[in-house]
Amino acid sequence: MRRSTRTPRPRRKPNGKPGKPRRPNSKPRPRRAPPSATGAAKNWNQSCYCAPKAWRRGTLTSKEAFAHDGPQGVAERIVDLLQRSPVPPGCRTAAQAVYVPEAQQLLVDVELPNHEIVPTVASYRYVAQQTKVIPQPAKQAEIHEAYARLVARLALRALDEAFSGTPATFVENIILNGRVNATDSATGKAVRACVVSVVAERKDFAELVLDEPRLDPQQCLHRLGATISKHPHDLEPVTPIVEADLSHYRIITDTAVVATLDSRPDLLQMNPYDFEGLVRELFEAMGYETWRTQGARDDGVDAVAILTNPIGSSIFAIQAKRSKNAVPVETVRAMVGVMDDKNASYGIVVTTSWFGKASHEFAHRDGRIRLIDGRNLKALLAEHLSIDALIGLPKVPPDWQAGDLV
Repeated sequence: MRRSTRTPRPRRKPNGKPGKPRRPNSKPRPRRAPPSATGAAKNWNQSCYCAPKAWRRGTLTSKEAFAHDGPQGVAERIVDLLQRSPVPPGCRTAAQAVYVPEAQQLLVDVELPNHEIVPTVASYRYVAQQTKVIPQPAKQAEIHEAYARLVARLALRALDEAFSGTPATFVENIILNGRVNATDSATGKAVRACVVSVVAERKDFAELVLDEPRLDPQQCLHRLGATISKHPHDLEPVTPIVEADLSHYRIITDTAVVATLDSRPDLLQMNPYDFEGLVRELFEAMGYETWRTQGARDDGVDAVAILTNPIGSSIFAIQAKRSKNAVPVETVRAMVGVMDDKNASYGIVVTTSWFGKASHEFAHRDGRIRLIDGRNLKALLAEHLSIDALIGLPKVPPDWQAGDLV
């Protein structure tokens, strides 16, 4: 088909004079309305909830990272994941992470924007007489509320990304602290305030529907048990959930045990004090800072271990049970009261024997207790202290092999 070469007919103005010819098949351009800061801020704020599906696919392989670089490799992958997140500009400037494989836990520290990121204009009004677009300022209460909701949304977004990027077998819960770097207007000094702190269990977080428009981010965090600043715009800080406080323990000096052991010690033949010292030295070799507590008067706590990382410190209350029988479930349940009384973040029960099904189920439900039976203890001693230990149990425990004792 031949294309027409005819010149388009000129348009006629109201006064009858010809106007400029219209291009073939051209459409009149629509007039743009003045931008609405309120609508833009709403869409921008809503995009902070959860990561798009395309970003989640193939983000990282935590198992490969752990196999090659250990816990540090997993932490580095999470930091890379958080820093590549397609959040709106300025909403996340930095992130840190620490992976604790013993507790199947991830500690995440994200830097949040200060209140200046919230638009101060609520809308725009066009004044025809002045041919001007005049901004209408937002109320301070509205700005403060928008910032508080933004902080909550960004915290949920970071949790969603961290859970999405790690398998359930590696991470069961995440401790997240959100901090704000700013200048205190009253003193002029630089401050780094923690405005939100939360421990989120994977199973609880999986029940949330983050892309539901009616979801209230602040109520959502409260449901997860979070501690949130009531006035984040004023940098009113909250205490991070993970804090190290040794004032609840009676610490005593200790002597080295490993140097005095035979080449193949029988753990059951050791006296209780040497066994407790061996457990303490094991955790020290695993990267913890440890102390032994004062004997039987310390309410079942035989040692204290602190794991320090860039995010903070966690206290582990340790019980060492040198026994040839199964550890009663009551011992494991009592650990919860010990942790609460001593303000410990986690509890660890170490034994030369084994734990029953009820003990494992209770520890799994609580989420803060780790159980190390004799078989795992023997493997840890070989890995971290190069000790090839024996366990002279009179019988082979359930699910064990005879070779696990020698």
